[in-house]
Amino acid sequence: MTERLFLDNPRLAVTDAVVLSAGPEGIVLDRTIFYARGGGQPGDSGALRWDGGETAISEAVKGEGETILHLAAPDATLPPVGATVEAAIDWEKRHRLMRMHTAMHLLCSLIKGAAVTGGQVGVDKSRLDFDLPNPPPKEEIQAGLNALIDADHPVRIEWMDEAVLDTDPGLVRTMSVQPPRGTGRLRLMRVGNDAGLVDLQPCGGTHVASTGEIGPVQVAKIENKGKQNRRITITLAG
Repeated sequence: MTERLFLDNPRLAVTDAVVLSAGPEGIVLDRTIFYARGGGQPGDSGALRWDGGETAISEAVKGEGETILHLAAPDATLPPVGATVEAAIDWEKRHRLMRMHTAMHLLCSLIKGAAVTGGQVGVDKSRLDFDLPNPPPKEEIQAGLNALIDADHPVRIEWMDEAVLDTDPGLVRTMSVQPPRGTGRLRLMRVGNDAGLVDLQPCGGTHVASTGEIGPVQVAKIENKGKQNRRITITLAG
């Protein structure tokens, strides 16, 4: 099992960890700050450094069970099993993904009542697909997003009993993907507070501390991707 430090501390950019295994399929650490690709968010890249060596990590992905694989180049020098390494993520990339992912939740909050049929978080652009015949005008969505960003709503992670999904199934907006169950705990991402709730959904991704940290965004385009499928793509203005 790999302890996922990013779940509770997404701003942790460097940590020490112990190598549990290392091979061509990837490097497994006892704990990591590298987010593993999933939920539409790319895996983190960065580097592992140890006494006498260093290797670049192109991406982190999910391995067997509860492990995370840190992928190195095929000809890279691998750290010895049992060694303590310094794991460092590409913070600039991570922070852009955090801003983008949080912006996706804001977009979801604006398109009320429509299920999410797909999505992808990216460094340069991100998109959500909605089961929606007639989306609002692009200018209206962009204005709504930037108003929520300017309001600087707090963003926080909460852990709840996964049984809440049985009593409140409306928490899940995605049609094709359901939150993993079996651990007894459910990770929720909340935007806003009880007096002014903006969004509350199960999410395993990384996010900023408040919406103002996202910065201005632009709605790049709205596309038809089927009879009832509308794709909305956004970019960061800076």
